[in-house]
Amino acid sequence: MGYKPGRCLLSQRLKEINKNQQWLCEKTGINKTQISDYVNNRKVMTIGTAKTIAAAIGCHIDDLYEFPLDSKA
Repeated sequence: MGYKPGRCLLSQRLKEINKNQQWLCEKTGINKTQISDYVNNRKVMTIGTAKTIAAAIGCHIDDLYEFPLDSKA
């Protein structure tokens, strides 16, 4: 049994706090292209990036992605 990040929920988290990707760029120093890549599921955040983003928006790392259970692992 293991976990792998599924769909990114960053867009939903930003909507919940009435903020946008530009705000997150300014708050974290992460460039807008990289944040867009996460929001559109083109890239998966590193643990350090996820921690930085979670702290900026006031959520837990687990709230940034769906984590479907992989029963094969």
